[in-house]
Amino acid sequence: MATDELSSKLNRRLKIEEGAESPVALDGAHENGDHEKPATANADSELGAKLMRRGELNEGVGEQQQPSMKVFNPYTEFKEFSRKQIKDMEKMFKQYDSEKDNFIDLSELKLMMEKLGAPQTHLGLKNMIKEVDEDLDGKLSFREFLLIFRKAAAGELAEDSGLHVLAQLSEIDVSTEGVKGAKSFFEAKVQAINTANRFEAEIRQEQEEKKKQAEEKKQRQAAFKELKSAFK
Repeated sequence: MATDELSSKLNRRLKIEEGAESPVALDGAHENGDHEKPATANADSELGAKLMRRGELNEGVGEQQQPSMKVFNPYTEFKEFSRKQIKDMEKMFKQYDSEKDNFIDLSELKLMMEKLGAPQTHLGLKNMIKEVDEDLDGKLSFREFLLIFRKAAAGELAEDSGLHVLAQLSEIDVSTEGVKGAKSFFEAKVQAINTANRFEAEIRQEQEEKKKQAEEKKQRQAAFKELKSAFK
């Protein structure tokens, strides 16, 4: 197998370096005694490192890294906002995520600001993203989009900044319902101690609303059937 052959080459290279074996002269060596460096030296070193790493994992010396499985939950991380506020923000985010890739890039942010009636320069748009771009990928995730409204509610955005304008023109009120006018996020967290109970009440309200809509639909269907039978 190719792996066995590479392992054999690696072992022989180690023996040569330790002096246990003599290197075999290559055909076509220069007459002045200089040896030509193999073109694949870097590739051999990389393969050797991979083989050693695999051996360590098999022997239990190294630990194989697992990808992070952390799941973002806006309702638990952004407790200062109500479920309705977060859903309004999500609706706005999806509205301008024209590529449906769960990100708002520079061109989509440009369109958003134009639609809101506050067009920005190219540099202004880049600065808007940079202010909340925690992973430095040059675009806004939904979590980073929510950070805009967190900063706005906490009074952390300059009044002449593009993000402040975005938050003001979004028609999502985060100053009274969410943090009740708190001047800092820490004050907002103190005022949001009972958010769990509030969320439960909002969930019950949503369930009641869906139940009511289902009942109204059922009544309309019954009325339609009755009207239909009257014409038979």
